[in-house]
Amino acid sequence: MSETSHTRATPLSQSLLMVLATAAAVVAAFFGSGAVGGTDMQEAVGGWLGADATPLAPASGAFRIWSVIYLGLVGYALWQLSTTARGSARQHRLRLWAILSVVLNAVWLWVVQLGWLGVSVLVMLMLLAVLVRILLLMEASPAQSRVERLLTDGTFGLYLGWICVATAANIAAWLGSLGTEGFQAWEAATVSVIAAVTALGIALGLWTNGRIAPALSLAWGLAWIVEARNQGSFESPLLVVAAGVAAGLVLVAPLAVPWIRLAKESASARRAKRARKPASASAAGDSQ
Repeated sequence: MSETSHTRATPLSQSLLMVLATAAAVVAAFFGSGAVGGTDMQEAVGGWLGADATPLAPASGAFRIWSVIYLGLVGYALWQLSTTARGSARQHRLRLWAILSVVLNAVWLWVVQLGWLGVSVLVMLMLLAVLVRILLLMEASPAQSRVERLLTDGTFGLYLGWICVATAANIAAWLGSLGTEGFQAWEAATVSVIAAVTALGIALGLWTNGRIAPALSLAWGLAWIVEARNQGSFESPLLVVAAGVAAGLVLVAPLAVPWIRLAKESASARRAKRARKPASASAAGDSQ
């Protein structure tokens, strides 16, 4: 039996649940943007999620990536109704985690609207853990088609990379709201956090054998931190350089995987060649 097949297709109810959960997340996003009555995220929770609220806050343009992520999630949800997805063993393992990810996203938006910044950190951490779990499941079995690779690996890869940045920014906002005495030594602390996020991004790129989607959204978030630190309360040439270098390193890591693999193969071939030489010389001596 192939990796993609079941003895029985997933019940249609699970696929419909994915569609409904995604629809709820999209509605919550519209509400959270202030477009249909909610408070804009830049103004919610006392403005602590605004672009100039903390040293780790990205500029407002960074949030455009949600349009791409939501588009991918909608495509993924609709694809779940297909017989291909419903009969896929891989999707069977992923589906409930995917549903949980969009539910947590909607919960985060509503929690922020209610002004519960500390609770939003907990929800964000849970969302990050769920997305890491999805990555592990995707790594355990490869996509079986370009459509699946785009809608599953592409969508949830972008989702994970962005949430890595968003989690750091969310925690910084919460700490700021508690009163950190003006973020004493904020430049050094922020550089340390950026370094940790960068290390995570590089590790993801290398461990996943060169997945580019998480790197793209993670680098996107870091680039918008560069933009935000060019002006405002936390203007900092040091952070501009740190976040800019970090974005480059995160992007280079997955792109370097083929070269690293080639270097390892070349080194192995050289070692094997050297190992054969003494054996050949010994055989020649015995024949004499």
